Amino acid sequence: MTTTDDRLKTERTTLKRLPERGAHDFETIARILDEAIFCHIGFVADGQPFVVPTGYGRDGRTLYIHGSSASRMLRTLSTGTPVCFTATLIDGLVMARSAFHHSINYRSVIVLGTAQEVSGDEKMRALRAITEHMARGRWDDVRPPTEQELKATSVLKLEIDEASAKVRSGGPKEDPSDLPSPMWAGHLPFVLVPQPPVPDEHTPTDAEPPDYLTAYTRP
Repeated sequence: MTTTDDRLKTERTTLKRLPERGAHDFETIARILDEAIFCHIGFVADGQPFVVPTGYGRDGRTLYIHGSSASRMLRTLSTGTPVCFTATLIDGLVMARSAFHHSINYRSVIVLGTAQEVSGDEKMRALRAITEHMARGRWDDVRPPTEQELKATSVLKLEIDEASAKVRSGGPKEDPSDLPSPMWAGHLPFVLVPQPPVPDEHTPTDAEPPDYLTAYTRP
């Protein structure tokens, strides 16, 4: 892990448990954000905590989320309600010799702050970033949003000003007394593998899927 970015490390983002797994450098945080596909948005509305999964995009040090203009989440966040943005990658299962030491290999990012609604040219750039985050090259291959669609869509931005990453990798952390046990222990790696694209019923039978889908990869 690289050098800590003091702009990102605060009292709220400083890891209290297993701090050696943490990172506060922007490069590590951006790399995880770019590979993850979706996030969870945590907020409180009318005294009730909610955690909502959604897609997102990144442009530099800015994260964008979008949805219906009638969305409770977006309406709540646009008022300045504090938000917790979390993205997680699952890299495998950790199998120890004891139930206590089983774990999961993962890479995760938490970003704290408040979101702001965007409009005009920035709104269009944000929608492009969200679309490109799903599949690089897709934005230039589709019809752009109409004025009516833009009115029906809200887009919020969250600056990456207060954030941390946390990473676990490798095998189990065992008690020395368990090591002589004959049982198998180690880790089971997970890899996200896309399957062949499946056309919908309106796609011409002779239409080939674009290269960015047939050769799909995450950053």
